[in-house]
Amino acid sequence: MEKIFTVTTNIFDPLHNFWENHATQRIVAGLLVLIFLLSLGLIELNRQGLLPPSFAASIPLTHYMAINLAFTLVLILEVISLIFTLPCSISKALGKQFEILALIFLRSSFKELTLLPEPIAIAGHIDVLWRILSDGVGAIVIFALLGVYAKMLRKTEEKQMSGVTLFSFVAAKKMVALLMLAVFFGMGAYNGMLLLTGVHSFDFFHHFYTVLIFCDILLVLISQCFQPGFRAVFRNSGYALATLLIRLALTAPPFYNVLIGVISAMLALMLTLVYDRFYTVGRQ
Repeated sequence: MEKIFTVTTNIFDPLHNFWENHATQRIVAGLLVLIFLLSLGLIELNRQGLLPPSFAASIPLTHYMAINLAFTLVLILEVISLIFTLPCSISKALGKQFEILALIFLRSSFKELTLLPEPIAIAGHIDVLWRILSDGVGAIVIFALLGVYAKMLRKTEEKQMSGVTLFSFVAAKKMVALLMLAVFFGMGAYNGMLLLTGVHSFDFFHHFYTVLIFCDILLVLISQCFQPGFRAVFRNSGYALATLLIRLALTAPPFYNVLIGVISAMLALMLTLVYDRFYTVGRQ
């Protein structure tokens, strides 16, 4: 098993270092800007009727779709960062998921713009305004709760590990991360193929968050192998429940989605507070 853990680490670490490299992040950021500008240009050409009919059919006519595309790409990058966060503590990975949820709410706010005319006007679209405000306020509330959550996080059980035990525990989670990376690109490739062939594609982020629920349960079971105590199992299972609520928030109707998302963040915050106050190693 040690050989498997070593091979996993040798595969995961270079990928992680490449992704977190400042040069890589600068290139990716530059590509985002380029894609956004190109999408704006293509939409404008399509509005002027300057694109071939076969190509024009796949290009939207509203410039707001370029904003939606930009936020979708940002979310994809954040999901990749989330996968690379999985080998860290479950609490940190959950925090990353809440970051993505906040971005999804912001994306939903901007996505509502596609229902408005150009130039922008709100007359006759008050329902759109309320949905924009709901998602925007929800994103800000979760962002604020994340600030509190980040300050409360403490390394507890994993600090008690050392040597081979810690290496094996982290390597096992790296195996899960590599599996999730393969699932992520597999789902993305399949969804892209459906889109190119004209078949109705699925909501990538909703489906991937469903997969994350099973991933979190797997991480809970792996953690139990190395941290069999009740308090660690309960804490990790509670974080998995927060992930489940995030999934429900993504599928809930407007207004309810924000309510569920905020409740899930508050649940994670309360669990962290109780665990840190009463169950952290060293406290009496």
